[in-house]
Amino acid sequence: MPQSQVFVNRTLNLKKIKYIGLDMDHTLIRYNTENFERLSHSKIMEKLVAGKNYPEQIKKMQFDFDFALRGLVVDRQKGNLLKLNRYTAIRNSFHGLKPLDYKIHQKVYRSTYIDLSKSDYLAVDTSFSYSLAHAYSQLVELKDSDASLKLPDYAQMADDVLDALDVAHRDGSLKNAVRENLSHYIIKDEAVVHALEKFKKHGKKIFVLTNSEFHYTKLLMDFAINPFLKEHNSWVDLFEIVIAFAQKPKFFYDDLRFLKVDPITGTMTNMDEKLTRGVYQGGNARKFTADLGLDGDDILYVGDHIYGDILRLKKDCNWRTGMIIEELEQEIQQNKKAEPMTDEIESLMTKKEPMEDELTDLMTKRIDKIKIDEKRIDQLQDDITAIDTQISQLIKKQQALYNPNWGQLMRAGNEESYFAYQMERYACIYMSKVENIFSLSPRTYFRAPRRPLSHEV
Repeated sequence: MPQSQVFVNRTLNLKKIKYIGLDMDHTLIRYNTENFERLSHSKIMEKLVAGKNYPEQIKKMQFDFDFALRGLVVDRQKGNLLKLNRYTAIRNSFHGLKPLDYKIHQKVYRSTYIDLSKSDYLAVDTSFSYSLAHAYSQLVELKDSDASLKLPDYAQMADDVLDALDVAHRDGSLKNAVRENLSHYIIKDEAVVHALEKFKKHGKKIFVLTNSEFHYTKLLMDFAINPFLKEHNSWVDLFEIVIAFAQKPKFFYDDLRFLKVDPITGTMTNMDEKLTRGVYQGGNARKFTADLGLDGDDILYVGDHIYGDILRLKKDCNWRTGMIIEELEQEIQQNKKAEPMTDEIESLMTKKEPMEDELTDLMTKRIDKIKIDEKRIDQLQDDITAIDTQISQLIKKQQALYNPNWGQLMRAGNEESYFAYQMERYACIYMSKVENIFSLSPRTYFRAPRRPLSHEV
């Protein structure tokens, strides 16, 4: 991959980075996301029936991978799914499986800015965004269509869906299904393993920091890392330190204890000494950096979760951060296809602007009782309307290249999406997969582009 496939928000000199940390799930280890989200959706529905007395029929609901996007927000009180811009203004909304009618949207959300700290809202920004958002929207649709089912209110259903997903994690339902069919859910990537070995030869120390427990970590490492090692006997030898069940984001701000893990048996023992090479469970960032004699900017940590991996880490530890955005690769491809339409829209806007200025001037003169050419006003209004129609058609054609319900991941109309805003604010660099950074030189200098202000454009 060329360097352009690692995108830079803040200048980062890889030469000065001593330790590179990696999340495991969806970062070091790639998943077949659609297969995994379908599994997650089915487990959510099963848990709701078994544990929350939801009707048996919901287990037959089919999963639509294209329904949702990462970075959406659930309005728990109203049962709506929202897409926000960088200022948390609502730019798109669904109720159940259908978009909110424009008039209803205006009535409900006009001039509303979402305060995500309120319990009324649930951010859908984990690796399970697609399954969670679709399952919730299906239940809202079902509740509205059949009152006889006596489903809980919208807020309770949101809590129930989230709880069902948590239960599927805790009781091993998801991981057991992955364990039984690894090749269906996990993508092996030989190039990443070889690149990791290359970085290690150049003196970089690489560690893994994951919320997955040790036995699941070992399962995936044995499957996806060990077969491609050339210079190490196993993944235990490749990584300086592996920390399982880290409980991120608590790892970054709490004072949890480390346990030493025997990588062969999985047996855990208490430890009070300094961290050395090996496998651990739990722990905290303060001890990690102190024991290894590191400052925050000596470490680059790469993960896929905006809150658990990036935001809290940046706020509490000041490590350098890299974010994996799997959807980015497809979005870039679609952006290239959309370029001719974007250029045409900009050309039409340029054509329209002087007409709007002239119309504004004429309308102002009319108010001031200054004699004007009324026919010219009519002509300008007709011309502007014709151009607006062209622009509207082009925008619809352009948006059809992206998610059919929500458009681009990184944009909400002309503005950045709230997801893009968070990523830009807290991730030093970002990319679609971890291979993109490890395919580069360990001495790469990532230079942030100069961002022009509005008055500088």
